[in-house]
Amino acid sequence: MTIKRFDVGSRMSQAVSAGGFVYVAGQVADDRKAGIEAQTRDVLAKIDALLSQAGTTKSKLVAVNVFLPNISDFDAMNTVYDAWIDPKNPAARACVEARLADPDLRVEMTAVAVL
Repeated sequence: MTIKRFDVGSRMSQAVSAGGFVYVAGQVADDRKAGIEAQTRDVLAKIDALLSQAGTTKSKLVAVNVFLPNISDFDAMNTVYDAWIDPKNPAARACVEARLADPDLRVEMTAVAVL
C-alpha cells in the first residue's frame, strides 16, 4: 500500500492518503482572534486545499468531525458549513463540545475523503 503525507511537520502530517482514503488532521484557523464564522471559513478552506493536494474534493468526503469549545456557536458554524458542503454529497458528521488547545480557537475540524 502506498502512503503519501502532505504538509509534514515535526509532530504530524496535515493529511495522509492511504488505502484509497485521505485523512485530514485537525484544522484550525490562522486568525485566532476572528469570530466563529471567519474561523470556520478558514478551516474549510484549509480542508479544501489539503483535499486538492491529495487529489480529491469535498464531494468525496465521507466523514467530518467538528469540535467547538462553545456549543452555542453551533448555529453560526453551521451557516458557513452548510454553504460550503456539497449538498448532493454530504459527509457523515459529528459535532462535539470540546476544549481546544488554544482558548482563542472557536472551531477545529478533521475530515476523511475517498480518493
